[in-house]
Amino acid sequence: AEMGLELVKGVWVLKMDMVATTALAAVLLMLGYQLRKRVSVFDKFCIPAPVLGGFAFSLLALFCKQMGLITFTFTTTLQSPFMIAFFTTVGIGGSLALLKKGGSGLIIYLVSCWFIAVFQNAFGSGLASMLGIHPVLGMMAVAVSLEGGHGAAAAFGPTAEALGVKGATAVAIASATYGLIAGGLLGGPIAKWLIGKYNVAIKAGEGDYETYDQAIGADKEAGTVTSRNILFMMMLVLVIMTFGAWGSAKLKAATGFDLPGYVGAMFVAIILRNINDGVKMVKLHLKSLDIIADVSIGIFLTMAMMTLRIWELYDLALPLIIILLLQTIALALFAIFILFRALGKDYDAVVMVAGLMGHGLGATPNAVANMGAVCERYGVMSHKAFLIIPLCGAVLIDLVGIPNIVWFINYLTK
Repeated sequence: AEMGLELVKGVWVLKMDMVATTALAAVLLMLGYQLRKRVSVFDKFCIPAPVLGGFAFSLLALFCKQMGLITFTFTTTLQSPFMIAFFTTVGIGGSLALLKKGGSGLIIYLVSCWFIAVFQNAFGSGLASMLGIHPVLGMMAVAVSLEGGHGAAAAFGPTAEALGVKGATAVAIASATYGLIAGGLLGGPIAKWLIGKYNVAIKAGEGDYETYDQAIGADKEAGTVTSRNILFMMMLVLVIMTFGAWGSAKLKAATGFDLPGYVGAMFVAIILRNINDGVKMVKLHLKSLDIIADVSIGIFLTMAMMTLRIWELYDLALPLIIILLLQTIALALFAIFILFRALGKDYDAVVMVAGLMGHGLGATPNAVANMGAVCERYGVMSHKAFLIIPLCGAVLIDLVGIPNIVWFINYLTK
């Protein structure tokens, strides 16, 4: 699209080309970081900077549209490559050797996460059908946005809309935003209640739990971030993205199954990471990879947020609220009555339950913030929880979570 301002049916339309759209996303992202620094409540609930900056703009766009002042059209060509790059970095983190380090606690927690991902999809789509809206909208409100967070919401919303489900992106993003707040609010109180109710002794389990950084192998590299290391990791990410896109296209041609571009890239990344763990072909610079991940999700998510059409949510507000509240209650009951017991009803289990409420509704940073708050309050660090939860919540959950979402979307839009 060409850049320019024109009058269409009495309303000004500002058209932004690819560079201008990306520039606006970058400006809004920086604005989001400033907002989070200045307003403590955003920091407390771990609301990501892209959500703050991008969402503020989409509210402004809504206001301008309603007042008939100006509307915006964007060229989001780069949103998809940034998104695929981010999920590729997630895949590179998916080392199965890490499973051994977490022991039985990790297996129990991971299986619980996988169960929740499948349960949320079935529960959300079923409820949506009962409430008379498209079952895929129910999915967008639960597993996609709650277990998946804003990243999956912004990635799967357009996939569902391409298959004819109107308003899917707006529903997914709104639900993910609700999840961040609910996830940040509920973890601490539930942990405190469990400790009081079961007289949990405030001591962490011993065991050879390392720090999360050591577990992912980040300690081997003395944190050197050079332009060459970043370029090398960027090359790796781009090559994986290319093979992922090729694999997804081949799969669709062979089976008719629509695999979003980044799922292919993520799985190619996981396979390569685990081959590399065995044969050590390339040296992974994890800090440089983190920088690529941060930049990618920052731009992609801000773009997704700022181009939201909030007006598409009007008719869906009530069913959405019902689905989200019931889902929150279901997760809390699961955490208290099943997960807490399965993990051994000790202090580590309490901290992990606080973590589950964080990323089961919000995202991994919520989980880490919840666990940090609990450990700070009781003065005892649970290394076990801090190793297991980021591994499961940020990486391993997607092994089942994402194919499960893809299957549900394909099944429900047939």
